[in-house]
Amino acid sequence: MLDQTAEALNNESTQSSLSAEQYKRKMQQRKTVQAKRLAERSQQKGLIIVHTGNGKGKTTAALGMVLRSLGHGFKVAIVQFIKGGWEPAEKAALNQWSDQLDFHAMGEGFTWETQDRDRDIQTAQLAWDQALAYIQNPAYKTVLLDEINIALKLGYLSVEQVLAGLDQKPADSHVILTGRGAPSPLIDRADLVTEMTLVKHPFKEQGIKAQAGIEY
Repeated sequence: MLDQTAEALNNESTQSSLSAEQYKRKMQQRKTVQAKRLAERSQQKGLIIVHTGNGKGKTTAALGMVLRSLGHGFKVAIVQFIKGGWEPAEKAALNQWSDQLDFHAMGEGFTWETQDRDRDIQTAQLAWDQALAYIQNPAYKTVLLDEINIALKLGYLSVEQVLAGLDQKPADSHVILTGRGAPSPLIDRADLVTEMTLVKHPFKEQGIKAQAGIEY
C-alpha cells in the first residue's frame, strides 16, 4: 500500500499545476510516506545483481557500484569473461585502488576474433574458477563478473554451475553479473535485475565506430 501511495505521489505530470502551498503539502506527504517505507525496510543482505539487455551501459553501471564499494573501503574483485583481448581502460583508471581491488581481464576478446570454441570454453572456465574463489571469499564485499552472461548464452559455462557458485557466497557480499542474454534461471535467482533497452546506437544509426572513453 505504501509503495502504491509513493508511486502516486511521484507522478510528476500533475505537479506543474499545483500552487506553491499544494506543492509543499504534497512534498511533506511524500516525505512522510518515504520515511515509513524506509522504516519497514530495515533488512540488509548481500545481493545478486544482473545487468542485461541489448542496450549500452551494463558494465558502466556495474563499475559505478564498484566505485561505491571502493569508496566505502571495501575489497572488490572484477573478473572480465569476454573482454581481455586488449587492456581495458577501466583497469588503468582503477589502479589507484590496487590495495582494495583485484582486477582480472581473463577473456581473449570477441568470439569472432578467437574463432576457437574449445579455447573459448577453456578460457571461460578458467575465469569462472578465479571468480568462484572471490565469490567464496568473505573478505570481498563486491564481486563483478563482467560479460559472464555472454559466456552463459554461448554455452561456455553452464547455468547450473554458476547458480551453484552463487549459493556459496557469504550472506553479506554482493555479486554483479553483466552481459546481454542473461538466462531466465539467473534472472529468477537474482535480487536486482536491470535490463538496458537499446533505443539508438551510433554504430548502427550513423556508422560510427567504437571510441575511446565511450566503448573502451
